[in-house]
Amino acid sequence: MKKDLKTQNRRAFLQKSSLATLSALLGADIVHAVSMPSGYIPVMLEADFDPMKGKNQGMVIRNEKPWNVEAVPHLLDDAITPFGSIFIRNNGLIPEDVDAEKWTLTFGGESVKQEKTFTLQELKQNFKAYTYQLVLECGGNGRAGFYPPASGNQWEEGAVYCAKWTGARLRDVLEAVGIKSDAVYIGYYGKDKHLNGDPSKVVISRGVPISKAMQDETLLAWSMNEEEIPLAHGYPLRLVCGGWPASASGKWVHKLVVRNQEHDGPKMTGTSYRVPKNPVAPGENVPDEDMKIIESMPVKSLITYPKTGAMFGKSKKLQVRGHAWAGENEVARVEVSTDFGATWKTCSLSKPVNRLAWQQWSIQLDFTEVGYYEIWAKATDEQGVAQPMVIPGWNPKGYLNNACHRIAVKVG
Repeated sequence: MKKDLKTQNRRAFLQKSSLATLSALLGADIVHAVSMPSGYIPVMLEADFDPMKGKNQGMVIRNEKPWNVEAVPHLLDDAITPFGSIFIRNNGLIPEDVDAEKWTLTFGGESVKQEKTFTLQELKQNFKAYTYQLVLECGGNGRAGFYPPASGNQWEEGAVYCAKWTGARLRDVLEAVGIKSDAVYIGYYGKDKHLNGDPSKVVISRGVPISKAMQDETLLAWSMNEEEIPLAHGYPLRLVCGGWPASASGKWVHKLVVRNQEHDGPKMTGTSYRVPKNPVAPGENVPDEDMKIIESMPVKSLITYPKTGAMFGKSKKLQVRGHAWAGENEVARVEVSTDFGATWKTCSLSKPVNRLAWQQWSIQLDFTEVGYYEIWAKATDEQGVAQPMVIPGWNPKGYLNNACHRIAVKVG
């Protein structure tokens, strides 16, 4: 990706401009200018990069600062999700001054034998590249269904996708770095910026146990869907941990630490991406010691065709289709119901292209009477765990809602 020269010149001009110049461009004095970090560009002047460029017009913007955007289910019909339908989940500001030719990844932490740095080019040249289709889903996908409401973006069903990622296996790079026998966790650091523009503040630094880091499918990826990773999705280098909450897949990654303890970076503690160890009453305050980190995402399915609200004739057979996934597990069965769960029909289900990819399912349905119907989809994983028909256990941040997906259609 080559940044537009005009854009670079504009940013350089803004970063070097005096306070008086910035005030003139804004048309007003900056009241708290004394607190503004050096080199900071006021939000009103930040218009260089548009994350929505190339996105489907049906995408739903949940937030613009930081950018958080989700798809609606019928936009996720493809086996490999195209860029235009991939959700954006950011905790901070998207970095703009990205130069892939100068990009480096440094390995540190108490459990590396010696700190080591690779350029992006060295990662591409020195390690075998692998390609996998991997599901990434926001831990809060479905948060809008919880009551009492949980704080945060009110994601519905579209904060999930399955893209084709290419990169070096993290384990190959870790073995080249050399890690100590006491390594139990890794943590990442990205180049995203804090919402207040303070470059010294880390926005998010999550990680995964060393066992997850050493899986074949855990990648240091430089390509998504056979092209460079778009900037909003982590260009030029992203850690990808399929099947786990997408927050574990750090964007714009420039540092990885190998820890001899559970990583304790920002958004690894408190209620961030953590749920109660045991069921709690809705709205209950949960002590920190009773919370646990989300690891594998739960079994889930999505109806991607038709879209809710569709109308069709009585004599026409209706093909219903979608995807199913189950975190670290494989989906064993998908069923649909058109009578509010009284009876279920088993769907045709594909095998995953590779481990941690979602699976396609379909079924032909007949409707004997005109009127209103709901179609419910329910997936069951290889361990026999099925999606619940109602909202699962309440938790403070509204994570892991894997209730059956439902759409409405009319026959007439």
